[in-house]
Amino acid sequence: MSETLHGLFDSHAHYFDARFEREAEGGADAILRGILPEPVSRILNVGTNCRNSRLAVRQAAVYDGMYAAVGIHPEDCHYEADADAALGELRELLGTPESRRRDKIVALGEIGLDYHYANYGEIPLDKARQMYYFEAQLRMAQELELPVIIHNREAHGDCFETVLRHPGVRGVFHSYSGSAELARELTRRGWYLSFSGTLTFRNASRVREAAQAVPHDRLLVETDAPYLAPHPMRGRLNHSEYLHYTVETLAGLWGCSPQQAAEQTARNAVALFGLS
Repeated sequence: MSETLHGLFDSHAHYFDARFEREAEGGADAILRGILPEPVSRILNVGTNCRNSRLAVRQAAVYDGMYAAVGIHPEDCHYEADADAALGELRELLGTPESRRRDKIVALGEIGLDYHYANYGEIPLDKARQMYYFEAQLRMAQELELPVIIHNREAHGDCFETVLRHPGVRGVFHSYSGSAELARELTRRGWYLSFSGTLTFRNASRVREAAQAVPHDRLLVETDAPYLAPHPMRGRLNHSEYLHYTVETLAGLWGCSPQQAAEQTARNAVALFGLS
């Protein structure tokens, strides 16, 4: 870690993931105690279904610098027996403005579309089911005036057309993997884009081109921990301390110091999620 780099904001992580207990001595708590409040000042802990969204909220209560997002991921929706019941449970979890402040829930996510896998175990990819959840959660976000966290994997056209149908909703496309052209169009329409460790990969010139197309005040950084560890940590359990590799790569693209990039991306996350 660079000695002068501090105040990092990891805008997307999953610290409830079972990999932390399996692969890290002391689990997620041991890692978090070592990095909060410095060098990482804030982390957004992002749920992918109602069960682990509750875990995300529970973890956020333990750490001053951790916040929670709750939502149903396009992969996870395949495992829900009753879509309306699952969405109803999510709405209950989101509660009222007062309960969201208490639970430190600052966004609805992770939601979106994922066309990468043909099957989820024995369950075939169901694009219509994913879209049903996506649209329902975008409507919920507009009702509650919450930013959303969008998962978009190999579904760029459908994701873009869907958010266009919900012009009152804004948020972030996390671990952005689309084109520079799409990045310009999304940010022009008020969206933020977040970049993960993929920005550091040697074969990720397209991702770096997209990052260069994003206005500096619309870009976030993330780990997607425990996944997508940056170079030179690829293949390891990812966590927020490794965020500095992504920030340093971004600083090189921006032509500024890593600390300036850390501060700008942290300010952007604070603005998007309505934090003080």
